[in-house]
Amino acid sequence: MKAFNIVLFAPEIPQNTGTIGRLAVSTSSKLHLIEPLGFSLEDKFLKRAGLDYWEYLAPSIHPSWESFLATEKPERMFFISTHGKRDFFDAEYCPGDYLVFGRESSGLPEEMHQRYPEQFYRIPMPGEFNRSLNLANAASIVLYEALRQNRTVWQDNVIEN
Repeated sequence: MKAFNIVLFAPEIPQNTGTIGRLAVSTSSKLHLIEPLGFSLEDKFLKRAGLDYWEYLAPSIHPSWESFLATEKPERMFFISTHGKRDFFDAEYCPGDYLVFGRESSGLPEEMHQRYPEQFYRIPMPGEFNRSLNLANAASIVLYEALRQNRTVWQDNVIEN
């Protein structure tokens, strides 16, 4: 069982996805990429950001959101968005949960906001200019909060690679 699932909906920047791939490998998490991707999986920037971690990643590529749902059948999903009404600290995460992030330029589609309104969370940004955070930073922040909440399980290596 993987610790958590990181889901990137139509990511656009290969460096972010490469960095998140490293994050997934380092935390025994699973990376899911929902197409369309804004880059090739052979992109040199993706590989550079992912370093040699990428060969251990084996991301799941899904041709659409509906395909992702049909294949994965996720029980618990947390959507991270600047438009979330609750702080991500307030969510209670469990191993196996799906942490869903939108594309860098436009976030998650409005249809998702309408379909899953109670599952949207935000990362508070108290600074003056707080439009959004880098996708890789946002994924790291939320994933490590989920790991912190489940640290006994994680630290005891109950969750296997």
